[in-house]
Amino acid sequence: MAKIHWKGSTLLAPVPPALVTCARGEEKNIITIAWTGILNSQPPKTYISVRPTRHSYEMISDSREFAINLTSKSLVRAADWCGVYTGAKVDKFARCHLTPEPASEIAAPLIAESPLALECRVTDTVDLGSHTMFIADIVAVDADESLLDADGKLCIDRADLVSYAHGDYYELGKRLGKFGFSVAKKKKPAKKS
Repeated sequence: MAKIHWKGSTLLAPVPPALVTCARGEEKNIITIAWTGILNSQPPKTYISVRPTRHSYEMISDSREFAINLTSKSLVRAADWCGVYTGAKVDKFARCHLTPEPASEIAAPLIAESPLALECRVTDTVDLGSHTMFIADIVAVDADESLLDADGKLCIDRADLVSYAHGDYYELGKRLGKFGFSVAKKKKPAKKS
């Protein structure tokens, strides 16, 4: 397959259009972040990259906390809206009809309508140029009870999560396999008696 070559850019896809919540005192805000991911397993670490010109930047810098609320199909319109408008001029919770709820370990609120949230406490910041990366410990995970099966196992497929790729939002689709499926030994059919 022939390829064309472009200069380096941010074309990595898909990424999550995460609804990141933050607070400073009584003020709370939501910022949509696509530049996020997992950095480490033990201890669990994540990051978000935020432009210093964004309203949430100072809130996160001051409080050193935030929550990453994952976006479901029902929240994609709110995620887009919160990524376009500034919390300096509008209450995004009220405008998008989202419910702030207390987190268990941080002062920043969670979004009640989000099926999964990561509560994060900032440990380091790195100035990268256009963005500052906030590196954080994941101090708690909040999952909607509807995502658990009878044994308490998380069924992520029930969350109806969406992704963002090159300017468009996509509903996640069919499961293709699970970790290790490519090397798993095939089960032998049961013998008939």
